[in-house]
Amino acid sequence: MILYHGSDHIIEVPVHNGSKRNNDYGYGFYTTEEAELAKEWACSDNRDGYCNRYEADLDGLSILNLNSPDYNILNWLAILTKYRTYWQRGSIADEAKAYLHENFFIDPNGYDVIIGYRADDSYFSFAQDFVSGAISLAKLSEAMHLGKLGEQIVFKSKKAFTHLHFLDAEEVLASVYYEKKTNRDREARRAYRSTKRSSDRINELFMIDIMREGIKHEDPRLR
Repeated sequence: MILYHGSDHIIEVPVHNGSKRNNDYGYGFYTTEEAELAKEWACSDNRDGYCNRYEADLDGLSILNLNSPDYNILNWLAILTKYRTYWQRGSIADEAKAYLHENFFIDPNGYDVIIGYRADDSYFSFAQDFVSGAISLAKLSEAMHLGKLGEQIVFKSKKAFTHLHFLDAEEVLASVYYEKKTNRDREARRAYRSTKRSSDRINELFMIDIMREGIKHEDPRLR
């Protein structure tokens, strides 16, 4: 498969554990199959960057695919509560994070590769709203598909890094792709505001319901 990584520099040899711990899934090399998204990520600080292109072979690697039917969005959220900072405090947020971590957390460090959502700024704010009790699980699930959400493929282990081979890099102009990133984020937030204003159905689950009823990973209401 061909994968892309957006950065402010060319990366011919990705460094194991060379990223920040507070990325979505902790340390790892974050890639995508979508070149256009990688170009947006390359210019996320409104500076020119590079779209690095790699060939990858995932055969023989242990893969945690959080977007498969075996998992639900709460598994993804539980991992975010472990690694991402700047969560809201107060309300039920602290108890909710603890509950998610205890009942839905899957340690990504036990896998070679992780496949899952990327929590760009807008999507992270949607997740925060759910954890703090502002929106239902149904609305969070709907919001996660707004604004062309990107799926990322994250190389975690030293073994996984040997399956990733640099091909080339393309310079990316912030004057083009920072605006694209901003517009995509703005559209996701606009659509989310419209979704958030719609009425909740009586049977929709909120974080407080999940905690009070002791809902676990295999509960059919999470499907």
